[in-house]
Amino acid sequence: MARKLAIGVNWQGRLDFKAVIERAKLADAAGIHSVWVAEAWGRDAFTLLTLLAEHTSKIQLATSIVNIYSRTPAALAQHFGTLDELSNGRMIIGLGTSGPQVIEHFHGVPFNPPLTRMKETVEIINMIMAGTPLNYDGKLFKLKRGFTIRFEPVRKHIPVWIASLNKKSVEFTARQADGWLPVMIPVSSLKGAIGDFRKIVTEGGREPRAVEVKAPGGVTVTNNPERAMAGHAGTVAFYAARMGTFYSEQLTRFGFGDEVQKIKQAWDAGSAKAGTAAVPPKMLSELGYVGGIEGALDRLKQQEEAGVDLHPVEIEAGNNVAEFEKTVARLIG
Repeated sequence: MARKLAIGVNWQGRLDFKAVIERAKLADAAGIHSVWVAEAWGRDAFTLLTLLAEHTSKIQLATSIVNIYSRTPAALAQHFGTLDELSNGRMIIGLGTSGPQVIEHFHGVPFNPPLTRMKETVEIINMIMAGTPLNYDGKLFKLKRGFTIRFEPVRKHIPVWIASLNKKSVEFTARQADGWLPVMIPVSSLKGAIGDFRKIVTEGGREPRAVEVKAPGGVTVTNNPERAMAGHAGTVAFYAARMGTFYSEQLTRFGFGDEVQKIKQAWDAGSAKAGTAAVPPKMLSELGYVGGIEGALDRLKQQEEAGVDLHPVEIEAGNNVAEFEKTVARLIG
């Protein structure tokens, strides 16, 4: 059975829009399952997805992720419904809570109970897409006039994938979502974590594979592993030291508590460079793979055996189209 691969689009820094479009077209033609567009405090995800929808025909289009605070549930439904129409039914809704630092200090919105907001957001989006009159009596949202969206959605339900990491939010994902976006789980712990997740899915009355799982770590195929590994280390250090407590607590739960403290201390005492240098090789290898094709295949097999359904990959092939296609074909299997 062919593997399902996903690629991502960065949300920050300089971006060559034409190159992003060409890469998506290549991925579309090569058989990659989906392209996931991130959003944090850089570019918005929906504008980029509009471009990609216009220039592709088969590849699924997803947010990875949009937060549930900076737009209302109805605004999110409008965005996703419009893009699903534009792409002829290729959207995946990727949602997350983000954290208090981003929500309160970039968006200026109170970080009220995140699980309650996630629950109500998902329910309202699903109601709008299904054409159910919007009469909703939640703890946060009181909607009483029965609005329905003024166009016919391509699908009555767009798959909802949720990024979750604490116990209650993972349980909600298992019972209500179509896909799980796990966060910062070492590959050696992945089989146990996915097994626990699928048990909750089953206890909720669903088939164990009813909710798909995306690997939490990326697989990068490159001939320049030093540069790619430096980028990977920078990302791990930033999330461990600078993105509030959620990610550092998650890493601590999975046995990296001492490493997290050393990264934080190095960052606070020195700089981002010092924090990045403090990330040990074992931690990097547990949270992602960087290297040649054979090692990538081994990592993908390990993820499959752990229960992963969708594998994020990065293929550094420059402008060599044939090399990109050849690498994708090998990774898909």
